[in-house]
Amino acid sequence: MPNRLAGATSPYLLQHADNPVDWWEWGPEAFEEARRLSRPLLISVGYAACHWCHVMAHESFEDEATAAQMNASFVCVKVDREERPDVDSVYMTATQAMTGHGGWPMTVFTTPDGKPFYCGTYFPPRPAHGMPAFRQVLAAVEDAWANRRADLETAGTKIAGAISSRLDLGAPAPLSAEVLDSAVRTLGSSYDETAAGFGGAPKFPPSMLLEFLLRNHARTGDAEALRMARGTLEAMARGGIYDQLAGGFARYSVDAGWVVPHFEKMLYDNALLLRVYLHLWRTTGDEWARRVADETAGFLIRDLGTPEGGFASALDADTDGVEGLTYVWTPDQLTEVLGPDDGRWAADQFEVTDRGTFEHGTSTLQWLHDSDDPARLATVKERLLAARARRPQPARDDKVVTAWNGLAIAALAEHGVLTGADGSVAAARRAAELLAGTHWVDGRLRRASRNGVAGRYAGVLEDYGDLAEGLLALHQATGEGRWLELAGDLLDVVAEQFIDVEGWHDTAADAEALVHRPFDPADGPTPAGIAAAAGAAVGYAALAGSPRHRELGEAALASLTRLVAQAPRAAGWAAAVGEALLAGPLEVAVSGPAGPERDALAAAARAATSPGAVVVVGEPDALGVPLLADRPVQAGRAAAYVCRGFVCSAPVTDVSALSAAMAAS
Repeated sequence: MPNRLAGATSPYLLQHADNPVDWWEWGPEAFEEARRLSRPLLISVGYAACHWCHVMAHESFEDEATAAQMNASFVCVKVDREERPDVDSVYMTATQAMTGHGGWPMTVFTTPDGKPFYCGTYFPPRPAHGMPAFRQVLAAVEDAWANRRADLETAGTKIAGAISSRLDLGAPAPLSAEVLDSAVRTLGSSYDETAAGFGGAPKFPPSMLLEFLLRNHARTGDAEALRMARGTLEAMARGGIYDQLAGGFARYSVDAGWVVPHFEKMLYDNALLLRVYLHLWRTTGDEWARRVADETAGFLIRDLGTPEGGFASALDADTDGVEGLTYVWTPDQLTEVLGPDDGRWAADQFEVTDRGTFEHGTSTLQWLHDSDDPARLATVKERLLAARARRPQPARDDKVVTAWNGLAIAALAEHGVLTGADGSVAAARRAAELLAGTHWVDGRLRRASRNGVAGRYAGVLEDYGDLAEGLLALHQATGEGRWLELAGDLLDVVAEQFIDVEGWHDTAADAEALVHRPFDPADGPTPAGIAAAAGAAVGYAALAGSPRHRELGEAALASLTRLVAQAPRAAGWAAAVGEALLAGPLEVAVSGPAGPERDALAAAARAATSPGAVVVVGEPDALGVPLLADRPVQAGRAAAYVCRGFVCSAPVTDVSALSAAMAAS
């Protein structure tokens, strides 16, 4: 019989709806039940595309005996970390403090009021690799609760107090050119000269760092910054972490050489990477970077687009319980699809060997060397993709998360205007319309929706910052004032709800009270909430002429200067926004009637690599577009107006003069 999770909106929770475990969703009802029964809570946190979450579910949560033990002694709560990043943050901090590491699945035992006293991650069904069996853990906690409850409650109180302390970020200081240039040198010390990227295995796509490096190069001309960004982006695009047939990137590489991915494909990774590859192409003209950007945009729209217009969260790491089943190949499989000649040729092209690079003699597809026969390569890829489509496919987590859709809106809007791909702008607009109509409820954001129905959980700081960033990009792509207006509304909520005398917070002042109010200034796989909000505030200030928002962005970045200086790998987005502030940012308005003259000026303006540059195009005094106010045509011709750092140059009407004005301002 289905349990309480059968009515959940989260695909992850629905994966556990038929478990024999008597799961509760996170909420006051679960805590009331724990108090009523005088039992500890067992809080299990994961997400739908998580391989080891699936493993533990199959081994333990689907096992009748284990479930009976859980039901008899605990109130069991299942949490989707992507729906409740605040809950995840609180208990991940506790898990890391208690064990020295973290990850998912996360398994936390707490008092009936939510204070954690024992934490862990994956537990096997039998003792293995130095880990106790999950049922041994259950029995030990059950015994301790029965016989040493006061000790556990005291420990929970101490742990809750310890994790509530805020990280000392030092006194606020301006994020200066010296700090940012020093951060580039610091990154150089951990750059992998052999395989690119930073540090060793496992390797995650360092999207925000790469954006910072490109922006730093644009400001300084530093060849080293460009070399590290370009080298990493090319290594990832050629490696197994990239889907060489259909586009899109996996979550990370388990090795240092980008060969074997953890196969889940996340919306946030691909949105961030699309934007960076696009910006590399704009900077260098590298056609391979343009190809990867186009293919990644295609992946987002084709494979993650939802019927309601949003973007799904992820494709699973597993297919039919086997990681990578959809994606890997043997030489014989290539021959079966392509015939002996093309099969051998494809094996050579994609590094598919008899020994294999993955498991059981299979290989991921890499493309380490350019082909001498591009037409043949295109045909081979098309045939392999068609064959792969007939294989079992990974499941899709189709909930629409606000923050990640904001990142996708930004990337697709920029992709559309820089490449002329109208479909990308249209996809960005559809997603924005879904979020504006469904996620924006009574002047506040909801974290997620599914099937066009908003979930009940409140948005967190990253939702406001990332969505505002996306809406600002869409405003620039379309010239529609409603997106700028909504971005301003979002930033008003940020100022009212997420900042107080203690500083910034990741949850709103009126949000559900947890064991402590979380705040993490460091980037994870997505920009830190404070950095996302800072970037949106700086962009909004430039587009709307709002000193108040510029001050908000400056203050947020000033609080992160010490983090950027000491740990730039944890603060890539803050550093990237810092580059935008130092650059002005550049503001360009192209004013005039639609036509070739305006189009030529718009293309030149959008080719600017100046960090954080904003560009709007439209009719003079277009409604809801402040940068076009009082910007008339000149002598009957479309005109471009260039400003930077509160100083504007004279309007120009030809492309060469515009390029000169952007370079000089």
